[in-house]
Amino acid sequence: MKVFVSYAIPEKGISMLREKFDVEVYEGEEFLSKQEMMDKCKDADAIISQLRDPIDEEFINSLTKTKIIANYAVGYNNIDVQAAIKKGIYVTHTPGVLTEATADIAFALILSVSRKIVEADKFVREGKFVGWKPKLFLGYDLFGKTLGIIGMGRIGQALARRALGFGMRIIYYNRNRLPEEIEKEYNARYVTIDELVQISDYISVHTPLTNETYHLLNKERISKMKPNAIVINTARGPVIDEQAL
Repeated sequence: MKVFVSYAIPEKGISMLREKFDVEVYEGEEFLSKQEMMDKCKDADAIISQLRDPIDEEFINSLTKTKIIANYAVGYNNIDVQAAIKKGIYVTHTPGVLTEATADIAFALILSVSRKIVEADKFVREGKFVGWKPKLFLGYDLFGKTLGIIGMGRIGQALARRALGFGMRIIYYNRNRLPEEIEKEYNARYVTIDELVQISDYISVHTPLTNETYHLLNKERISKMKPNAIVINTARGPVIDEQAL
């Protein structure tokens, strides 16, 4: 059985695969184009794909032996799942493995932006710092501020745990309201998305990219945000209309 890995992943995973399968790993720095991927995968029994690989209907229909596409990611919006189902190909992904890591990064970004960490670091490295000044790189507080979480699944809840430690008020919007006991655990209040964008000081996005969430934060909703609101997106880019932002 031949397994094609579209980009080098940690060696431990490759070694496990090679114990049982014939494995080919693409070792280049640049990601393969769709045509290059199609050429590489035409005789593969299994594909380990990356979130940037465009596995659309044309790609799937070109496959002759493939039984499974295993996406090396939590999200799978890069794969036409319905086309794979029609072709009888399994599609898998890796939910849960990045919950805490993504929440760490989301909160690190909140801190970095609110406290101007990146700008201040660059300022010091360029030799511009000559001493403390009262208004130098003033940022925004987290304590007592409202964090609006869009998508209160595993990652959204992990972010809420971190925010509680900083004394933030938590509101959230989700496709379905959470059970009362979970809301109490995070002292979180359920609101509509339009209310969330209006009253949040910080907004963190944690939804998958679907037809329903594409440009969920559109021009109208962005216009309702506070002038100094901070938006953090560790989900997929197109959940936000970036031109409107």
